[in-house]
Amino acid sequence: MSPSSETAHGKRLVIVESPAKAKTIKGYLGPGYIVEASVGHIRDLPGTAAEVPDEYTGEVRRLGVDVDHDFAPIYVVNPDKRSQVTKLKSLLKESDELFLATDEDREGEAIAWHLQEVLKPKVPVHRMVFHEITKDAIQEAVRNPRHLNKRLVDAQETRRILDRLYGYEVSPVLWKKVMPKLSAGRVQSVATRLVVERERERIAFTSASYWDLVGTFGTGRTAADAANPESFGARLVAVDGKRVATGRDFGPDGRLKSAATTLHLDEQAARTLAAALQQTAFSVRSVESKPYRRSPYAPFRTTTLQQEASRKLGFGAKRTMQVAQKLYENGFITYMRTDSTTLSETAITAARAQVTQLYGADYLPSAPRTYASKVKNAQEAHEAIRPSGDRFRTPAETGLGGDDFRLYELIWMRTVASQMKDAVGQSVTVRVGGRSADGRDAEFSASGKIITFHGFLKAYVEGADDPNAELDDRERRLPQVTEGDPLAAEKLTPEGHATKPPARYTEASLVKELEDREIGRPSTYASIIDTIINRKYVFKKGTALVPSFLSFAVVNLLEKHFGRLVDYDFTAKMEDDLDRIAAGQAESVPWLKRFYFGAGAGAAVGAVGAAADAGNGDGDHLGGLKELVTDLGAIDAREISSFPVGDGVVLRVGRYGPYVERPAAVEGETGQRADVPEDLPPDELTVELAEELFAKPSGERELGTDPVSGNPLVAKAGRYGPYVTEVLPEGTPKTGKNAVKPRTASLFQSMDLDTVTLEDALKLLSLPRVVGADAEGNEITAQNGRYGPYLKRGTDSRSLTSEDQLFSITLDEALAIYAQPKARGRAAAAPPLKELGNDPVSEKPVVVKDGRFGPYVTDGETNATLRKDDEVETITPERAYELLAEKRARGPVKKTAKKAPAKKATTAKKATATKTAAARTAAKKTVAKKTATVKKTAAKKTTAKAAAGEKSAAADGGSEES
Repeated sequence: MSPSSETAHGKRLVIVESPAKAKTIKGYLGPGYIVEASVGHIRDLPGTAAEVPDEYTGEVRRLGVDVDHDFAPIYVVNPDKRSQVTKLKSLLKESDELFLATDEDREGEAIAWHLQEVLKPKVPVHRMVFHEITKDAIQEAVRNPRHLNKRLVDAQETRRILDRLYGYEVSPVLWKKVMPKLSAGRVQSVATRLVVERERERIAFTSASYWDLVGTFGTGRTAADAANPESFGARLVAVDGKRVATGRDFGPDGRLKSAATTLHLDEQAARTLAAALQQTAFSVRSVESKPYRRSPYAPFRTTTLQQEASRKLGFGAKRTMQVAQKLYENGFITYMRTDSTTLSETAITAARAQVTQLYGADYLPSAPRTYASKVKNAQEAHEAIRPSGDRFRTPAETGLGGDDFRLYELIWMRTVASQMKDAVGQSVTVRVGGRSADGRDAEFSASGKIITFHGFLKAYVEGADDPNAELDDRERRLPQVTEGDPLAAEKLTPEGHATKPPARYTEASLVKELEDREIGRPSTYASIIDTIINRKYVFKKGTALVPSFLSFAVVNLLEKHFGRLVDYDFTAKMEDDLDRIAAGQAESVPWLKRFYFGAGAGAAVGAVGAAADAGNGDGDHLGGLKELVTDLGAIDAREISSFPVGDGVVLRVGRYGPYVERPAAVEGETGQRADVPEDLPPDELTVELAEELFAKPSGERELGTDPVSGNPLVAKAGRYGPYVTEVLPEGTPKTGKNAVKPRTASLFQSMDLDTVTLEDALKLLSLPRVVGADAEGNEITAQNGRYGPYLKRGTDSRSLTSEDQLFSITLDEALAIYAQPKARGRAAAAPPLKELGNDPVSEKPVVVKDGRFGPYVTDGETNATLRKDDEVETITPERAYELLAEKRARGPVKKTAKKAPAKKATTAKKATATKTAAARTAAKKTVAKKTATVKKTAAKKTTAKAAAGEKSAAADGGSEES
């Protein structure tokens, strides 16, 4: 029986990844179908050692992979998916067929396989695939299912195991030698290295100054129009036949690359030449005209969509993919994770029809355009990202709004433009020359471009990463001149320039760099960038990605001791190997053995399918990861986290952040040390700035001796503000059961580090102060907290109006405050700090307000805290809209409060609720019992530590790549 044929009583269960996708597909299928979501992966490698079944011990328990038995993975059902698995099993019992309708890529195939393994269906199973969610596509997928593609599953599993081994073996080295809770990953570490290397180039860069002349030349015509202007601008390009130096003629050291062939003008030389050319008679020396032709850009694939959405819409890669996922799941575009630029015949027909309808037959080429993918090993079974359906909806017809509308419009325009005619025109270069009063020959050059037929540029113009770059549709008209025509110099202006360091990566340019180097899979770049930002290896300054000092230490360690693992060519070769495994040209187990255990492991060299067959043919690029992470004695933690600034100043990355240090001028004395702001771009740390940091109040201003303890009291500048503390005697235990912590207190806002006194310090350290007790004997204390001064009685806290009240408030005054009803609401709203206009999505006014956790933007419905690079004074409306859009995309914060049972519930509902609650309680008790009985004493601490640490590393293995 065909799976699509109607049966009298048959039910078909269709499982997809997301609830949104389930909702859309459900509308396209008949009443005989139940559509349910798995909500992503239901099963994966264990996130912590505690999740590993008890029968596994040792390295298997730590890694979640049995490296000694063909790298067998240990899969566990994700704790947060157990209830969903139970629901799916229940639905499956009532069904006659199962359709696995997850995405048609490696990750989707793996989800489908895990569903089949966990649900263990006893009914026929079908793999249902589609690349767009339209009625026709869904019904076609039901009529023509296929079997699970085990090769795709194996390829995903190999990547998953590889990333787990990399993350779980290398990350602990970072914990020991740099800082706890850091992570390393196969692609994330290489991406971080790219950003760090660009910053190193900026640090080493020396700017060069150079000058030239800009002239405005008149033709002498009086009747001019826009098509034939009477004057034009040209720039000096040569003097006495020698080319005038421009920015590209200087190296990163600020020196001219070739002094023999180029002329370096300084300010004095440029002004002297300008003066000597004031009376010069100029003429046209040459006019060179060439035909101009520009072909349409290929339809979007994942990476080009991310790049263009960044340039045109200001979206980050993550935000682009969130919006694209939503558009796909709601049936507006085709699948958004694709390497292909291919369009189906249906899509080409739809695009060509729309070209004729919107722009006319003159803009339609005689034959359809086809685009070959430039991506290595592109999955051509997928289409490019395009509007869904056999007729494209115009943006106005979709009913979309906000970011959804903007991204759909971008995809729609690009797709339609890809089937339009070339843009054609003429490009012209005019050379102008004359001899100066001192006999020197000066030549100027001007370039122009005229577009005679705009073709696809009528529909779409691609953006540029360089803000100064000229876009394809920009015209520059020059007057119609011929060789020998006289020209008058209306104005000659000397202009100074300075070479600039290489631009930092943006999300768009980093995506392009990773793709050009063939590192990782394009579909994972958004998650990679998100990871390195969340791990604080990189932070954003505007749109630029700036590496933190922490990332310098991490990359330094990886380069010096794990050089191959962050080598660009090595990482690209690994990608080739993984693609060979996916294509069935190499076997995964021998390859993993070679990678993990090194040369000689796995199959014999030359054996078919051995690791040696992968990549470069001899397998030499694979090494022994296990051996690399075993001997850590050669790694000097202080050395890899130290970077010279100059004049004896060294930047160090410590456990609590970066700081600068300089040894004392006199041996035996204490040197200088100062904290460095974590958001300081590394290329801005100079000796001069270090001196300013040293000059700030140091952390060791002695205030005197505590008359009670006899310990010295000092004032310090800490990372979270100035504070006072006591210095404990030498030999005082700092760790262990008998550890003694020094008393510490933050300065009041009214106090200053330079003027705080011993008396002030003693008062601060006396807090919290006991005010007295109420009639029931409950003690009331005055305390200084994170959000200001307050009173505390048991669990009841009341705010005080000033810090001075901490020492002055009496018991009667405190009781009077507690006699008042506790204010549950908020105080009268303060006026906004700034107004920014109406949000394009909610269409409500956006303002900046000052909140409990700092300034934030709000439209009255959504609140978004300003990031550390955002300032109230400089934030733009566009940036505010972006913050609000990101907050909306994340959705509301899930609350863990228990639901109250419904008052009017049926008997069946009550029984189910009771049964579910009992099951949850029983499950909780069982888990609690299991946890409690496993190695209660010393093992408890070890397990807790391992779980916490490995969870940190597990983040790198959570997706297909890390």
